Amino acid sequence: MKKIRTNAKLSIGLLLTLALLLLALLSSVWTPWPTEELDVLAKLRPPGAEHWLGTDSLGRDVASLLMAGARVSIRVGLIAVAIGMGLGVALGLLAAARGGWLDELLMRGADLGFAFPAILTALLFTAVFGPGIEIAIAAIGLHAVPVFARVTRSAAREVWSRDYCLAARACGRGAWDISRQHVLPNVLPVLVVQATIQFALAILAEAALSYLGLGTQAPEPSWGRMLAEAQSFLFSAPLLAVFPGAAVMLSVLGLNLLGDGLRDLLDPRLRGVR
Repeated sequence: MKKIRTNAKLSIGLLLTLALLLLALLSSVWTPWPTEELDVLAKLRPPGAEHWLGTDSLGRDVASLLMAGARVSIRVGLIAVAIGMGLGVALGLLAAARGGWLDELLMRGADLGFAFPAILTALLFTAVFGPGIEIAIAAIGLHAVPVFARVTRSAAREVWSRDYCLAARACGRGAWDISRQHVLPNVLPVLVVQATIQFALAILAEAALSYLGLGTQAPEPSWGRMLAEAQSFLFSAPLLAVFPGAAVMLSVLGLNLLGDGLRDLLDPRLRGVR
């Protein structure tokens, strides 16, 4: 706890991330107004006592939409990172353990995956299956697979060169047992840091896909779709774009600061460099 308090990046990132999580949890049981409730007579109202952050063009409460949008962003981030981490870590460990032509094949496949960003993948999936939040999650998750594969393979190769792995191999232990008992626990801190960074990128990608109409579909709230709907009222009601934009910015900032802080905390060698 002392290290956390003295690390400004980690403290700020942790506070912002906890605020995002608490907002998402609270929205699952309570919001100031129902997110589906329309009141055209009360549309485009400024912030006030009745509607804390005002209303949008359909009379929906902006604060309630922001709270529900946080829940959607958390869900997309968790599932997408789980997909990317689950597949990517397995491929990275396999590449580091086997080496040779299999390592080369998997890494060239990862390079090919970098050529298809999440938005392009979502466009391809949408052309086949149609738009939806599931398509956005799949596209973001698949885009994270080569990232985790690369990070895992790089960290695992370093662990494989250490004496205890060489001793385990000399004793006749299999590559899978060594990877599970020795390699994976030692690369886990690196993966935790990478997961926070990918979580931030997943939130940003979901907002971008929803802005383009490829992600979360109505009536489910989304920060990206709120931004898309607000662009027609930038001069008459600019706060409609400010609030969801600030939510995306603070969420991504908090997760990036959390990742930087965890990297400093888990690797003391970087404290004098960063």
